[in-house]
Amino acid sequence: MKVLNLYCGIGGNRKLWEDVEVTAVEYKEDIAAVYADLYPNDKLIVGDAHDYLLKHYDEFDFIWASPPCPSHSKFRFMTTKMENEKYSRPVIYPDMALYQEIILLRHYFEGRYVIENVESYYEPLIAPQKSGRHYFWTNFRIGNFETENKGFIKDHYNGLKDLHGFDLSKYKLGSRKDQMLRNCVAPELGLYILNCAKGIITRKNKEQTYLF
Repeated sequence: MKVLNLYCGIGGNRKLWEDVEVTAVEYKEDIAAVYADLYPNDKLIVGDAHDYLLKHYDEFDFIWASPPCPSHSKFRFMTTKMENEKYSRPVIYPDMALYQEIILLRHYFEGRYVIENVESYYEPLIAPQKSGRHYFWTNFRIGNFETENKGFIKDHYNGLKDLHGFDLSKYKLGSRKDQMLRNCVAPELGLYILNCAKGIITRKNKEQTYLF
């Protein structure tokens, strides 16, 4: 099964996957280096995931994309309204690349896909499925899967390290380690969704074999 893992980060969603051939795309070199160390057998592309998807979407059986979420998040929206200028952030446009990818895969991709993002501060322009605090746009049913993440963790790094099972202490990174872990999709959730897709792909292949 050929899998494309876009905006892969350090690979939280990918951690528990087995028996798959993975191509991963990440544009930050320091984060990509961690992914390469954790998953040496994956093909890693350091570059623009949005551009890579357009050029290569038809080469895979399953596609996972986790586009950047800050411009859509409730948290960032709340910080634009803070009276304390020290913590207030400027208003920005929502990044519509998210919806470009949903529309592309919905109409052109023949495999199974999932696009993951945070729960947005606005009504989604295309209705997603919702599981926990995440939105998922897919072409298959995933249901609700609750992970152990109960929200804010006071000790960011150690709490998230224990939660997701990643220790980044040996890596020299330009990005904040706690933020990298917070951006991870829980490995159990990543496995659950992949297994949902695998089951559908397997059934489809069996039905096609029966027909011929």
